Amino acid sequence: MAIQRILIVDDSPTERYYLNDILTRNGYTVTVAESGEEALIKIKTDKPELILMDVVMPGANGFQVTRSIARDPELKDVPIIICSSKNQETDRIWGLRQGARDYLVKPVDAAELLAKIAALG
Repeated sequence: MAIQRILIVDDSPTERYYLNDILTRNGYTVTVAESGEEALIKIKTDKPELILMDVVMPGANGFQVTRSIARDPELKDVPIIICSSKNQETDRIWGLRQGARDYLVKPVDAAELLAKIAALG
């Protein structure tokens, strides 16, 4: 089944706008959360089919939220792509270990993001 509903989790208004613009122009339905805590609430109420997760956020960081989702029996099937400015290989490995399906370094390339979403769908 193709992915339609995507949740963007990022504390940066610029990043949220950029990702939202790419996705809505390509026909996706997008919701946004500004923090990990807000994301966990939105995931339970409006179960997305994919989550784009920032790492560096106030409160719970993206790695912690990814781990929470991956360990929740109701949510563990929702794929997560981490979109982070943290560009070290160790960060990528850690993100995947927490349960993310993929890891993109910001600034996110629109074509690469869309290709990764299509591959998951």
